[in-house]
Amino acid sequence: MGLTCRWDEREKRFYLPPEYARAVADAGALPVLIPLLPDAAAEIAGRLDAVVLTGSPSDVDPARYGAERRPEVRQVHPERDATDFALLKSAFSRKLPVLGICFGMQSLNVHLGGTLVQHIPAQVPGALEHRNEGVRHSVALEAGSLLRGWAGTAEAIVNSTHHQAVEKLGAGLRVAARADDGVIEAAEGQPDAFPGQFVVAVQWHPERLVQEDAFARRIFAEFVRAARGAGGVQ
Repeated sequence: MGLTCRWDEREKRFYLPPEYARAVADAGALPVLIPLLPDAAAEIAGRLDAVVLTGSPSDVDPARYGAERRPEVRQVHPERDATDFALLKSAFSRKLPVLGICFGMQSLNVHLGGTLVQHIPAQVPGALEHRNEGVRHSVALEAGSLLRGWAGTAEAIVNSTHHQAVEKLGAGLRVAARADDGVIEAAEGQPDAFPGQFVVAVQWHPERLVQEDAFARRIFAEFVRAARGAGGVQ
């Protein structure tokens, strides 16, 4: 299954933190890194069984959801945006499982016509600390959501390193988790909008928690299970 790379502006290189690939491999799949080459993205997706949209130090370009760019949006990477959108178009046409993580959740939401909170501290009154990996917070898991079923509880403790979040949900998505300040922390595809397709996105970083947290492991296990049902795991 494919995992989108990041772009290192200083070093001018594609890269991916190892936790993503390790989480996928530990769940029983073969991770394949996807370079940020929009023109090749559809062909690459055609050879995969599932797609992970990973986190990124960049933000989705606000122009993609018709918003004026706030000063806190300091870095956008057009090739990452375009690669994600091309991958998603192909994944949805083939009903491939899609897992969005952090930036990947935001990218998925925008691809489906949603919008983003561009800077949580400035736009969410009473916001929690969402940008510090060392400060974990709880999320309320929505009744009836896949995530709540996998967690086996109505609440989970998660890590955070994001300053943006979903504002208006994209078409076919439903809220799966919220933080205490109201920030949407997870979304899932509605069954009638994505019949038979795994579409799950989380704002936190389960790939960093798999060694200590059964819920994080379950997310990747269910993702790989869905990929097997879609035709195999690569």
